[in-house]
Amino acid sequence: MELRLEARAPFRLDLTVWALRRQPGNRIDTWQSGVYRRSFGSHAGAVLAEVHQCGSTQQPRLQVRLHGVAADDPARREDIVAMLRRMLGLDVDLSGFYAQAAGDPDLGPLVLRYRGLKPPRFATLFEALANAVACQQVSLASGIALLGRLSAQFGPAHPLAPELPAFPRPQDLCDADPPALRALGFSQQKTGYLTGLARDLAGGKLTAAALEVADDAGAMRMLSALRGIKRWSAQYVALRGLGRLAVFPVDDVGAHKHLAAWLGVPRLDAEATAALMRRWQPYAGLVYFHVLLKRLEEAGHLSIGPANDPVPITSAPARARA
Repeated sequence: MELRLEARAPFRLDLTVWALRRQPGNRIDTWQSGVYRRSFGSHAGAVLAEVHQCGSTQQPRLQVRLHGVAADDPARREDIVAMLRRMLGLDVDLSGFYAQAAGDPDLGPLVLRYRGLKPPRFATLFEALANAVACQQVSLASGIALLGRLSAQFGPAHPLAPELPAFPRPQDLCDADPPALRALGFSQQKTGYLTGLARDLAGGKLTAAALEVADDAGAMRMLSALRGIKRWSAQYVALRGLGRLAVFPVDDVGAHKHLAAWLGVPRLDAEATAALMRRWQPYAGLVYFHVLLKRLEEAGHLSIGPANDPVPITSAPARARA
């Protein structure tokens, strides 16, 4: 099944996918040779999605290939397309952010360098919550490795990409055996958080729809009422799961370090970061993503041309074998 999606310009798939991935060790969201690959789980098995950008930053179009029996179901196909549009920020209008950044001596050059980045979001609320739990009090690389092992154990994979398992759904983990989760590297506490969140979402205690209609403060209160979700986790889910672009995870120690390096200040903490972010409201979350890309580029994971204008892609990569 092949589809074409339009994106609001400017858009760069590579930058957006790397902001979603965060680490080269991410086994759930992969990027190779200009193609974003991701599996989505369903009761009928996994659907493998392959996304490729056609055209330039200013005239972006996406070619999407879906593989799997469930992809032939119009309703499921519509769900996956909606998730991809949300995950890749295809409909997000950043004109206000670009106008604000243009006059800022610090932010302006950063935004110009990564022009085309859209704010990514996790596929589902449960995936956002599970990411927050896995990454609590460990390095980002360790948290992402945990999530990869979780998906390999509990998520289905398409035969074309057995190495690319889908992220588990809440119902896949409601009755997960705690020793099996601990064997993957989750602590006893995180095991309880994860299975409890799975039951809460599967049982309707909290829904994405309820969060969508709440304001930022209301969404934060609802998220913080969940067991295992405190301020950092709630902010992380609000930004990366709900697309609340005014929210910056001010307790993120890594963000403190990279913000301080970017701005040339000796040290930042949560209070100083919160005060600093008032300068860039209502787009503090977008600052978070741009600083992340700066770190990824410095680590050698991104290649940005001097004019940030990649050569237009006019042909698609080879098709995966059916």
